[in-house]
Amino acid sequence: MSGTDAARWVVMGRVSGLYGVRGWVKVFSYAEPREGIAEYAPLYLGAGEDWRVVEVAEARAHGKGVVLRFEGIADRDAAARLVGCDIAVRREQLPEPAAGEYYWADLIGLKVVTVEGIELGVVDHLFETGANDVVVVKGERERLIPFLSGSVIAGIDLGQRVMRVDWDPGF
Repeated sequence: MSGTDAARWVVMGRVSGLYGVRGWVKVFSYAEPREGIAEYAPLYLGAGEDWRVVEVAEARAHGKGVVLRFEGIADRDAAARLVGCDIAVRREQLPEPAAGEYYWADLIGLKVVTVEGIELGVVDHLFETGANDVVVVKGERERLIPFLSGSVIAGIDLGQRVMRVDWDPGF
């Protein structure tokens, strides 16, 4: 995916291992619910600049994860070449989020500014903690800011590519 394409792609998971001998792979899915990753068509499989369209032949939940078999992948050796590849969809394939909800992929790269106008950096990535999501902001240093709408996250303007936060720049 090229730099100009990157904003149109959303990584939905990663091939994390092998499952059996008939071409199945274990997938770490970022979708909610996890097995929802198999519902997107087409999926794109790859890494770096090398992406290809894949179709899911079979899928099922397995423990806390998901196992998939892609069309044309029929044995363990072929599946082994997929381990470590990302699984993505085009941004247009996702439904529009409800008002006040955001896809993490849409937040990455936003400029983060305090309500007082002090620039803190840009959103590098987000992660879950169980209690709330956390925004990782990289600027002159890294900051971890809880994603708490209305209290810490004062506003998000995707058009202007800005996230306003009620946050002490000293933290």
